[in-house]
Amino acid sequence: MLKKVKKWLGIEGVRISVEVPDDIFLREKKLSGSLIFESKQDSVVSELRLRLIEKYSRGRRHSKLIDEYILGAEVLDAPIHLYANEPQSIPFEVHFEPLQSEMDTLESKNILMKGLVRTAKLIRNVQSTYRLEIEADVEGMAISPLVKKEVKIIS
Repeated sequence: MLKKVKKWLGIEGVRISVEVPDDIFLREKKLSGSLIFESKQDSVVSELRLRLIEKYSRGRRHSKLIDEYILGAEVLDAPIHLYANEPQSIPFEVHFEPLQSEMDTLESKNILMKGLVRTAKLIRNVQSTYRLEIEADVEGMAISPLVKKEVKIIS
C-alpha cells in the first residue's frame, strides 16, 4: 500500500538530470544534450515535453518589465521503459527560433548604430536569460517530474 502511494506521489520515482554544453551559440538555432533518467522502481515514461524559454527583462526597480517567450518546443512521445536502479541516457535536440527586438535588429543591420544600441541596452538594463524545461509524463504518477535548467546562450 505504501509503495503505491509513494509511486503515485512521485516519491522515490523518476529523477531527471540534464546535460547540455556549457556554451550554445544563438546562430546554430538548436540545443542538443542528453537526459539521464533514474528510478528506484520500474517505470514507463509515456511522453517528454522540452521547452526552451527566454526571460527578457528591461528597466530598473519599480519600472522593471519581464517577459517570457517560448523559443522552441519538442515533444517526444515514444515510451521509455526505466528499470529500477539503472540510469538510462537519452539524447535530445530542441530546435529554436531566436526572437529579436527592434534594438537587436537595428544593431545587427547597421555597424554605426551598434555602439549606440549597446549603450542604450546598458542604460535600460536589458538582459536575456534562457532556461530549458523538461516535463515527463510517467504512468501511474499524479505529479509529473519537472526539471528546469539554466542555459548559457551566446549571441
